[in-house]
Amino acid sequence: MLVFLLIFNHLVIPQIGGARKALHLLSAVNPALLVLALALEVGAFLAYTQFTRSALPPDAPVGRLTLFRIQMATKAVTNLVPGGSAAGGTLGYRLLTEAGVDAPDAGFALATVGLGSAVVLNGMLWLALLVSIPLNGFDPIYVTAAIVGLVLLGSFAGLIILLMRGRNQAERVVRAVARHVPFVKEDAAARVVRQIAIRLREIAADPALIRRSILWATANWLLDAASLWVFIRAFGRTVGPVELIVAFGLANVLAAIPITPGGLGVIEAALTASLVGFGLDRGTASISVVTYRVAAFWLPIPLGAVAYGSLKFGPRSLRHKRERHPIRTLAKATGEFATVRKWDVEDPGQTGPG
Repeated sequence: MLVFLLIFNHLVIPQIGGARKALHLLSAVNPALLVLALALEVGAFLAYTQFTRSALPPDAPVGRLTLFRIQMATKAVTNLVPGGSAAGGTLGYRLLTEAGVDAPDAGFALATVGLGSAVVLNGMLWLALLVSIPLNGFDPIYVTAAIVGLVLLGSFAGLIILLMRGRNQAERVVRAVARHVPFVKEDAAARVVRQIAIRLREIAADPALIRRSILWATANWLLDAASLWVFIRAFGRTVGPVELIVAFGLANVLAAIPITPGGLGVIEAALTASLVGFGLDRGTASISVVTYRVAAFWLPIPLGAVAYGSLKFGPRSLRHKRERHPIRTLAKATGEFATVRKWDVEDPGQTGPG
């Protein structure tokens, strides 16, 4: 909390102060563009929901509206808690399983979406840097962002290789760890690893699914960046698309370091500094970034609270959904049995979950 308060004091408050000094720009703001920017941000949230849906099995018993509400509730928690990705991921996992998604599928989808989104963002940033460096010169902060991105990509690649080519070793490691963790059953943990490995192979064998996932992840980031560009344009200034992606990518890659919730302070400082470096005056940069962050960071908090309430209470709650579809419990159990038998056929030497 002390680190959080220090960062908020030294990174967030100065940006708010800069925006206050630029309040006179509000008299010339274009309201229609503000509405468009907000709509683009909502579009980014919807694209992220579609991205998550593509990572779930086709027969997962969760609709897009339910998944969107789960995503908004998860983002609200992520934005409220320092290092909130872990807390938000835990809530998302619990809500998905309550909605009827099998536990390994829920964990796999959340992990795949988080890491896949980071891969796409880094790819966009590196492409923009290849164009920007010859035009605008080199900045030492590019090295920091590249290192953070390489760590994320390396972790993602290592995990995929371990699960797809070293499945037996991964299961042995998980079993060894599970023996020493209270309340964790060794066979259940091994079953999770097996089902994730099966799901990875299914995705790897479906190039169309991979393309759709990349498309939705790219759409999520591009709509988010477009929202920032329109907020800048609403205050009468503009920035080139390459420079925008560089500033946007740098800020979000640096925000992956879990110091503050949702990159609070880090994104504001990095975005403002980068936009000023690309020729935007500080007043416009500050007020544009603050209004953009109101839409991208602060707005999901009350929306997520409402979404969480609707998931817990009322006619569209997860409890009512389960009560309306009791047959899904039987279908889920039958599917789990079929998965185990499929594994026994593919790898007869392996021990089933018992």
